[in-house]
Amino acid sequence: MFNKKKYTFRGGTHMNEHKDTACLQTIRLPEPATVSIPLSQHIGAHAKPIVQKGDYVKIGQIIGEIESGLGCPVHASVSGTVKEIVTRHNAQGTPIQNIVIENDGLRVQHESIRPRTAPLEEATTEEIIDIVRNAGISGLGGATFPTYAKIQSAIGKAKTVIINCAECEPYITANHRLLLERGQCVIEGLEILMHALQAEEGIFAVEDNKPDAIEFLQKAIASKPKLRVCVMRTKYPQGDERQIVYAIYRKEIPAGKLPADVGCMIVNAETAAAISRAFFRGKPLVSRIVTVAGDCVKEPKNVRAPLGASYREVVEFCGGCIKEPKKLISGGPMMGQAQWDMDAPVTKGTSALLLFSEEYDRINTYHSACLHCGLCVSNCPMHLMPNYLAQYAQARRYDDAAKMDVMSCVECGTCSFNCPAGVQIVQYIRVAKGALRAKR
Repeated sequence: MFNKKKYTFRGGTHMNEHKDTACLQTIRLPEPATVSIPLSQHIGAHAKPIVQKGDYVKIGQIIGEIESGLGCPVHASVSGTVKEIVTRHNAQGTPIQNIVIENDGLRVQHESIRPRTAPLEEATTEEIIDIVRNAGISGLGGATFPTYAKIQSAIGKAKTVIINCAECEPYITANHRLLLERGQCVIEGLEILMHALQAEEGIFAVEDNKPDAIEFLQKAIASKPKLRVCVMRTKYPQGDERQIVYAIYRKEIPAGKLPADVGCMIVNAETAAAISRAFFRGKPLVSRIVTVAGDCVKEPKNVRAPLGASYREVVEFCGGCIKEPKKLISGGPMMGQAQWDMDAPVTKGTSALLLFSEEYDRINTYHSACLHCGLCVSNCPMHLMPNYLAQYAQARRYDDAAKMDVMSCVECGTCSFNCPAGVQIVQYIRVAKGALRAKR
């Protein structure tokens, strides 16, 4: 049994977890006929195509490079012929170049993919950063910040590396299955990061609704004195990095600062596994696990899909829809993004595809003015006053919202979820933050 002490934070909310796919083994998506790979799947500059129509490409071959600044290279996820290079709009309406590859089904790997023979102890920090950068690894928890840059910013600061295994959003179980099926890769990823930063401690932060994953990790690291498992009390948004740091160390990250500024570096479990595959096996990031769920999906599953496969293909692999979906969400229901195109591609940030019907979406259709009940204030994990922030945004008093620290909102949605008046608080806050960014 795991330690009875459970770490938690102030604020947040409890909700129906809907972790119905937690017991379902991850299944690889059958080879799609084509993939459409966006050249921007990360925070930072868009990659530029380095292949042309008609070129033959192999799995793991770089097809898009960053010319300068922050960003990640993009790799082919299948082998085949470049069919075309087209511009498509993503969910935010931003035009992104996509490289469409016609799959030959042969899964030919690029010559650059080679296993490592030298031990981890001989690797330098710079070498690890280069491997992570060249593999195109960005945060797979949804933030998609380039991981090599996160390592660089933590050098000399972070003494602890934390693997975020909380997976606090409802429905999503991709990390849970990864820990059970490929947990050793996650452990290796943590050890690689600790070696790169010369960190003193490594922590797995896992919510207590995953007892089988906790048991596996505790047994696997029993002989590793620098590693430990911190069991987190299941509560949303426990997966937010600020809440993890506070729960474990009772330290608050100052506004505008990062976990490295309080001695920590935090990466998602699947990101850690991708680092292990890149370091030991030479494999770049070309696929990820996607949880497919929601009341419209006939057979909810965890699917390992190549980047660039369409949402439609992934959903059809799960038996298709048993009723007409009203809403398609990429990511979790709390912080995910509504999508408008079933033919949009799976990207590095696609942790889940959730399809909900009209009936499901009408759970709370009551809307009124703010009741001044204070629930949003008492539940806010960032200890803000969401009621006032929303009212200032409605009145377009954005400077007043800034004075009340609106930019510190992590947009977790706890306030909107608990609002008995149905006020779309987070949406108002997003408007205020967008106006302030534009002004600056």
